Amino acid sequence: MIKIMILLKRQEHLSFEEFKKWWLGQHQEMAAQMPKLRRACFNLVQGEKDGLYDGVSELWFDTLADFESAYQSEIGKKVAADSLAHVSRRDRLIVEEHTIVGD
Repeated sequence: MIKIMILLKRQEHLSFEEFKKWWLGQHQEMAAQMPKLRRACFNLVQGEKDGLYDGVSELWFDTLADFESAYQSEIGKKVAADSLAHVSRRDRLIVEEHTIVGD
């Protein structure tokens, strides 16, 4: 299984609360529909509201090909377009997870 982390910075015209409402509302509903998505977790940055990032999404897929095909699907294209309409920065990291404590 692979994990994709996507670091997001809201557009300047959005308050943090507006970003939060959009991301945990309409955007999460769309993202949850992406094909072959095994697990998803949206993490809101706490504390400093004018930092480099406002949120970090974690997406798990069985393979990199599954991730790529999910974003090529109709819903995946809508998810990407919705992100780009609300964020000024979107950095993706493909990571290999190493659990130190816990499951």
